[in-house]
Amino acid sequence: MERSQHNPTSPKKTDIVIPVLNEAHVLEKSVQTVRAFLNDHLPYDWQVLIVDNGSTDGTDEVGRRLADQFKDVRFLHLTQRGRGRALRYAWTQSDADVVCYTDVDLSTELRALPKLIGAILEEGYDVATGSRLMKASRTSRSYSREFISRTYNLLIKAVLWTSFSDAQCGFKAVSRRAVNEIIPQIKDESWFFDTELLVLAEKQGYRIKDIPVEWIEDDDSRVKIARTAWEDIKGVFRLRWMLIRTSIFPRTAARGVPSKRTVA
Repeated sequence: MERSQHNPTSPKKTDIVIPVLNEAHVLEKSVQTVRAFLNDHLPYDWQVLIVDNGSTDGTDEVGRRLADQFKDVRFLHLTQRGRGRALRYAWTQSDADVVCYTDVDLSTELRALPKLIGAILEEGYDVATGSRLMKASRTSRSYSREFISRTYNLLIKAVLWTSFSDAQCGFKAVSRRAVNEIIPQIKDESWFFDTELLVLAEKQGYRIKDIPVEWIEDDDSRVKIARTAWEDIKGVFRLRWMLIRTSIFPRTAARGVPSKRTVA
């Protein structure tokens, strides 16, 4: 099947990354859904990047087949696991003006994706992030997941003095400048990658836009909540210690850019 023309008059490019781990059963359907949406709703040149990070269930075979079938789909393979590792690799390999990602379960409503990308390309933001915790957000998830999410974000605000509303929503876009300057500073290779990205961006004066999203919990999620939460808590205090012993706060003033967080 030949690649659609998308918007050939626009020189602006965006890569939509889908990190996957043992998702052979849903990958093809999700990629087809994303492609159909992008063809109809995204006014920029785009491609979908599937990044397999250590799957053992044949996900790589599905990803390669999709890349062979569609010219607007690329497949990247890593032997080591970690969502952060997958995003780092895909984003730094890309030459697009904007890189973003969505989880393969598509829990976040795709209608927010043009807003996410437009915030970077049209409004001058450095980072745009989906939020499940704003007043305009609409979520459907278990009480325990809601409690853990809100508690975690309160911890981040209390310990790291941040203003963004939702650190871990799997729905973010980043400018090329931010990729080049922030990603090399991030230490985490797993789930805390998202939080570290937002904290480092905010503390160094990059403009962040919170965008309320519709989000439905995936019943098939294989995220190990307790272990992930503990690793995230350790990451929060690692960042706190780093902020104390480094001059990251004065760097904001040195850049000449005031730290700013804006909501949609």
